[in-house]
Amino acid sequence: MKRWDHRPFEVRNLFNPAFCGLVIFRALAGYEEEDDRGMPFSMSLLVLPLSLHKDSREVIASSPRSYLLKTVEKNQQIMMGFPDRVTEMLPYAFEGFGLLMERGCIAVADDGRIRTVPKKVRKSVDGTAETVACQKVARVVGREFARIADRATVYTTFGIRP
Repeated sequence: MKRWDHRPFEVRNLFNPAFCGLVIFRALAGYEEEDDRGMPFSMSLLVLPLSLHKDSREVIASSPRSYLLKTVEKNQQIMMGFPDRVTEMLPYAFEGFGLLMERGCIAVADDGRIRTVPKKVRKSVDGTAETVACQKVARVVGREFARIADRATVYTTFGIRP
């Protein structure tokens, strides 16, 4: 990972730890709407590649009430290059988690599940249209991951070995 001041301007803006952390936080909160135990860490690593990738985000946003597995089945194009996107996004996800932990916004349970800490992040979703879309899709993704409730199924659906 390059030092912050050595990163391209675009990377610093799009993948800054505060924004990535906020997107992850929204997914964790969405997960907790269905399962208050918190999201398994391994599933949380899929949030940024789904929420920040424009094509994936638009497909998920176009059918927020549909089951994620059915949406992926009907729209195979979002799986194109997905494993590579996950790998490329890992450093940014880790920076986002680091900031969330440092600020006390999340807590890790003994079983490795990640939970949000109440009253640490504003509930209102605001910003530009694109940042709002990323946050809303992250919430949908989190909620759908909780409904699926099986890491192996989620990973297999997206073409990643569990």
